[in-house]
Amino acid sequence: MDDGVLVRPARPDDVEAIARLNNQFADEMLMLRRTPEMIALSIDDFVVAVDPEGRLLACGALKEYSPSVAEVAAIAVSRDAHGQGLGRRIVGAVERLAMKRDIYDVFALTLQPKFFAACSYTQVDRARYPEKIRRDCLGCARRFACDEYCFAKNLRVEALRIAA
Repeated sequence: MDDGVLVRPARPDDVEAIARLNNQFADEMLMLRRTPEMIALSIDDFVVAVDPEGRLLACGALKEYSPSVAEVAAIAVSRDAHGQGLGRRIVGAVERLAMKRDIYDVFALTLQPKFFAACSYTQVDRARYPEKIRRDCLGCARRFACDEYCFAKNLRVEALRIAA
């Protein structure tokens, strides 16, 4: 796609912009809050989309739970860039990062089920990912009234489907 938007691995100088974008949605209870320190510690797990002027338009991260399972997390697209396909491009970049790390079972907890369904994810029971529940859900303020949907994708199966 030649819209001038570059999707690339995040760099340390992206930390503050990632935090601002993420926390704009966290303030609306749409995402989990992430501090700049949290992002900096996992910067190698983030991908970003930047415009030709270098402004951050979107981000996402791969959050590993085991050697074979990871979450497609922190997907955020700035409001002025919605509808341009950046969310799908970010998810694709996170999936490629997972495959580079030999992780083929990815999942997402989301309030946007139609988006992940459109990205070829299948709705599953969140109990399938006890690692996520133990690490993140138990400390979440909404754990007893969670309204997120769990979606999963096997990247190996998806790659075979596309190749056929």
